[in-house]
Amino acid sequence: MPTYVYQVILDDDEPGQIFEVEQSMSDPPLTCHPTTGQPVRRVVTAPHVGGSHSSAKEKAMLSDGNLGKMGFAKYVKTGTGQYEKTVGKGPDQLSSG
Repeated sequence: MPTYVYQVILDDDEPGQIFEVEQSMSDPPLTCHPTTGQPVRRVVTAPHVGGSHSSAKEKAMLSDGNLGKMGFAKYVKTGTGQYEKTVGKGPDQLSSG
């Protein structure tokens, strides 16, 4: 599941507590802190993308099996300019143009 970053909204414009929550992409954003009930806002952060320098755990999180289990579809570009599905729901092929 994706991890989202939230920040508590304070009345005096001072930075509030920042915390992370694992949520499904289909869950609505939080509007209050799960423990204190204070109002919160979601903070936009850079996505986590695994690559050749990623740890084994990060690569496992982005494996075909794990992506499919979490409801994502993954497509890989073929030599013909098409994209073929390797896991998940959706069309078997996508056109690149």
